[in-house]
Amino acid sequence: MSRDGSTATLLAALLKLRSELGGAALGLDVPGAAEGREAQRSLLSQLDDYVLPRLVQLDAPLLTVIGGSTGAGKSTLVNSLVGRQVTESGVLRPTTRSAVLVHNPADADWFQPDRILPDLARATSQSHDTRSLTLVAAHTVPQGLALLDAPDVDSVEADNRRLAGELLAAADLWLFVTSAARYADQVPWDYLREAADRSAAVAIVLDRTPEPSMGEVRGHLARMLTARGLKDSPLFTVLEGDVDEDGLLPPSAVAPILNWLHDLAADPEVRAAIVTQTLDGAVRKIVFSAFDVADAVADQGAVLSSLVEDVDRAYTGAEAAFAKDLSDGTLMRGELAARWRDFAGSGDLLRGADDRIGRLRDRIVDSVRGRRARVAEVQETLGHDIELLLLEQAEAGAHAAYQAWEASGAGASLLAGSGRELERATRTLRTRAERIASDWIEACTEIVRAEGAERRMTARFLALGTAGSAVTLGICVVNELAPREDEVASGASTARELLVEVFGDVTAHRLLELAKEDLLRRAGTVLRDERQRFYDVLARTAAAPSAADSIRAAARAAEDARHTDLIPEDWD
Repeated sequence: MSRDGSTATLLAALLKLRSELGGAALGLDVPGAAEGREAQRSLLSQLDDYVLPRLVQLDAPLLTVIGGSTGAGKSTLVNSLVGRQVTESGVLRPTTRSAVLVHNPADADWFQPDRILPDLARATSQSHDTRSLTLVAAHTVPQGLALLDAPDVDSVEADNRRLAGELLAAADLWLFVTSAARYADQVPWDYLREAADRSAAVAIVLDRTPEPSMGEVRGHLARMLTARGLKDSPLFTVLEGDVDEDGLLPPSAVAPILNWLHDLAADPEVRAAIVTQTLDGAVRKIVFSAFDVADAVADQGAVLSSLVEDVDRAYTGAEAAFAKDLSDGTLMRGELAARWRDFAGSGDLLRGADDRIGRLRDRIVDSVRGRRARVAEVQETLGHDIELLLLEQAEAGAHAAYQAWEASGAGASLLAGSGRELERATRTLRTRAERIASDWIEACTEIVRAEGAERRMTARFLALGTAGSAVTLGICVVNELAPREDEVASGASTARELLVEVFGDVTAHRLLELAKEDLLRRAGTVLRDERQRFYDVLARTAAAPSAADSIRAAARAAEDARHTDLIPEDWD
């Protein structure tokens, strides 16, 4: 531990690591994803259930979790150590469901939900709810130490096994109970191997062993412990024998274990050494395992980038198709062409514009009402066609992105979880496209009004009017790239001639560019918003490509802080 006893640097580093780990989604269906998710879940649980709470309260009682195999006698041992029945025991399996934590009454505040195992609800009586923690106060448990009875690590019920793993990961000290019949089973040794890997403090109780075979079994077990890196772990033995009417073992049978626990509780330095040993091993294992999670995140990053490229390609294609169909005369091959010809006539709208302005005004007044109606008809048809074009390309973009994902294993699994809504444009797009088209036509009016301010009183501008000039500008936009024959057939060539007649060639070209850029910008915004739906699915499912590097950086910082704050200077 650091010279001043502070672990603030380590705590801050681990909080950062926890944030990076918790924020990294691993939902893409790629090789190794399931293992990565399990490693991530395990690390977050270890941080939340043990490491972070313990760092915040280093003086908390030594938490001794009693776990082990089915039928090893854990609950009977706990009851016997306490001196009364505090946890359910019996011959039926599985016996233990909810966990039972026994503590000295003076230590009650240490075990509130905000201090340790926050995901387990507190209870005052044992139940069959594996997500609850039964708290029992007992004066026979020394102050500074607590006993936690865990479910069987090899229980037939998955919830029991899961809870047992969580509790053992939250322990300062493992009191692992096995028997002559079960000591060589694989599952308990998997847990003990994990304890050795992270240097956790472990003691072994060889329980329910007949006296004639005690020496042989104890010797074999001791050799197994040595071979698996646990040779320094205390090994206690409890002979097979009868229990009294309260279901307790004779005091002499558990006296060595009880005396050892009391000695631990009475020596603050020994308790601190055990906590430091287990805490340091847990942090070291978390740091190493964080790199495994980072690798899993990186593996997903490559697939994520590919899925993003699929979406970008689909919607970039939709934007390009919109721009092409907008300007190449596609829209002038139907009703819009007829409406425009009805408005523009045969091209004599501006003929005679150099005549006396008075006579021109008389002619304008005579026809103003009919011309306004025809302008409105062109505007309405133009807006409707742009709306349909935008809808068509939004649908095409969604379909192309959906098909690309459907052809990918990871993409297909994402689509399976989100239904078929992504295959179509959003339901609100029609309303939005209608508003986009209407707003753009109004923007054309504003462009004409601003750019043509100096020409408002000219004969040509008066003949066409602001609304007529704006709709002429709009027609020019949708025919900018049309072949000459298409322009003539649709009457669209008249629009360009009118625009040039009114504003001059240079200004007309500038107005055309402004109007076209404005519409493409509006349409591009809509299509980018449409593709965001796919991005949102990815954001909920997979971490950003940079997340792997962020996790690695946080893990390295935590390892540096471990050496600074946790490892005593006299450790090798």
